[in-house]
Formats: sequence, structure tokens, C-alpha cells
Amino acid sequence: MFTGIVEELGSVVRRDGARLRIAATRVLDDATLGASTAVNGCCLTVVAFDAGEGWWEADVSDETFARTNLGALGPGDPVNLERPVRMQDRLGGHLVQGHVDAVGEVVRGVPDLRIRVPKDLLRYVVEKGSVTVDGISLTVVDVLDDGFTVAVIPHTAAVTTLGAKGPGDPVNLEVDVMAKYTERLLVGQLAALGATPPIEGPAAHEPAEEAR
Repeated sequence: MFTGIVEELGSVVRRDGARLRIAATRVLDDATLGASTAVNGCCLTVVAFDAGEGWWEADVSDETFARTNLGALGPGDPVNLERPVRMQDRLGGHLVQGHVDAVGEVVRGVPDLRIRVPKDLLRYVVEKGSVTVDGISLTVVDVLDDGFTVAVIPHTAAVTTLGAKGPGDPVNLEVDVMAKYTERLLVGQLAALGATPPIEGPAAHEPAEEAR
């Protein structure tokens, strides 16, 4: 579980088949094999690391490469990094699983960031609600017919990948899991009452598999 508060801006060293090597420093402070680290909001498992040289590696499945923007990364590309939240930590953002729901598209860059979203995710996006973009916890300003906008402060633009994103760039999206659970419970209650759920999409039927 993560908070969407990026700890460090790392960079891709190389991709060798399924193996992705990331340059980092801060997230290696307490690194262990098998630990989880979010890369652009996608939860990956540490399979090798060298804190002295400043890198760690993860094995990424074809499914994850296909359903996130990790497959488009190349050497030198910046990535947002975050270690899992600890029980004693402050929850500065919102509860983030690191399970990417879909890849969106930047329509307009910061500070008035506009993101185009797949239609089936829009029902989980609400004004002043939380959404994760490339692993960053953000607050929705306006909900649009095809996406949403957020106001990005200069600090966030400077310490994350958002400052370098422009029109057409892909971004990983994770909607608030609480909204999905609420929808699932309501669909079950309506079904028990014999009512027809006014909801279409994965949550109205079987849960869609999410990239990890």
C-alpha cells in the first residue's frame, strides 16, 4: 500500500527483456529483496539492488508492460518512486495500491494539468476526489466528458515526472479503490433486491484484472 507522495525522482538505467534497472538513492535506504516499490504508480518487487552503486532491479511481466506506461520507458527516462507506507507514517495522500487501472493521456501540461481518461474509469472520478497519476496522489479540480483536470503546484512539478509531461504523453492511472469497493457493494445490494444495477463495466460484473 502506498500514499501517492513521491519520495524520489529516479531514472531508468536499462531494460533487459523483463528486467528493469532503476537508478535511485533514497528508496534504497532500507531496501531488501522481495520488497515493493512503486514506479510511476506501478507496484514492482525488488529482485536485485546495489545501494552503493545506486540501482535496483525488478522483473516486469508482459501484462504490466502492456497495461502501463512502463513499456515505453527507455534509458535516462525519469520515474516517480515511492516505498510502501508504514503503519506509523502520516498518510499525506490517499490509499494507493500500486495497481494501475489504465493508461491515460496528457492533454495539457502543468500547472493546469488535463488528463484524458478511458470512459469506463470516469465514473470513479469526482470533483475534489483523489486520483493517482503516475503514482502521484492528486486532487481532481474538474471532471470533464473525457477526463479531468488537476492544479499542480510548482513543487510537485519539480520533484516528479509531471513537470516534463506534455500533450500526448501516457500516464498511469489508478482511481480511488474505495470508490470501486463502494460500487461493488451497491451492485450486490441492488442484485439482492432484484433491482437492475444502473452501472456498466467491469465492476458491475466480474472484477477486471489489474496490472501490478
